[in-house]
Amino acid sequence: MPTFQDTAALPTIPDIRRIDNGDLKWALAEGWKDFQEKRGDLLFIGLLYPMICLIAVVVTFNDPLLPLFFPLVAGLSIAGPAVASGFYELARRREEGRDSSWWHFLDPLNGRSRTPLAMLTAGLAVLFVGWLIVAYAIYGATFGVDAPLDISAFLSRVFTTEAGWMMIVLGNLAGAAFAIATLVFTWVSFPMVVDKPVDAGVAVRTSIAAVSKNPREAFGWGLRVAGLLLLGLLPAAIGLAVVLPWLGYATWHLYTRVVVR
Repeated sequence: MPTFQDTAALPTIPDIRRIDNGDLKWALAEGWKDFQEKRGDLLFIGLLYPMICLIAVVVTFNDPLLPLFFPLVAGLSIAGPAVASGFYELARRREEGRDSSWWHFLDPLNGRSRTPLAMLTAGLAVLFVGWLIVAYAIYGATFGVDAPLDISAFLSRVFTTEAGWMMIVLGNLAGAAFAIATLVFTWVSFPMVVDKPVDAGVAVRTSIAAVSKNPREAFGWGLRVAGLLLLGLLPAAIGLAVVLPWLGYATWHLYTRVVVR
């Protein structure tokens, strides 16, 4: 069984800076500059999210899966940090004055970052599946598993009954809890394993420390990300082709302000 002395032997995490709201604005501005520079190369990467959302619509509009439509689309944001790993690499290379052509997008999957990225992505997958299970459990507890699943009847019950509003409230509370967990887990962990030869455990502990030192700024960043993703979903998720790369680049720049390199 691990002892106190064993925990002291854990790899140390880098120093964490204290940031402010100005750093969040700066990161978004720098991310936008990167997007403007690289948008012609990688717009197709951003289009993957609209395609995924379209598939979600087609799949969940089959009656048995209809209650999972909103949780599935909302939960796709959990996968964002993993999808954006290539943008971290391009932003890093551009920052260093190196070649940042689109073919370097997959570099993190071919080098030392591959294993820690896979482990972090597995953690996100657990969060995503957990969110879907909780969301369906809330549906079952409020509507019952045998509730009618015709789309018009379903929407009517959601917005015109006490059970429907109870489901909305509980679902949003649960969604907020998973969103906070995702933020704490990923705020700097994914860009860190792209940047440094560290394992997933060190990256996650660094992310937790960064949020602990900058709780208000981390929460503010989460709100900005949620707002931009919501805008990106309109219309028909096409805006995500812009929002996803922008946030990927911006997250890299924020990481450089938070973690001492």
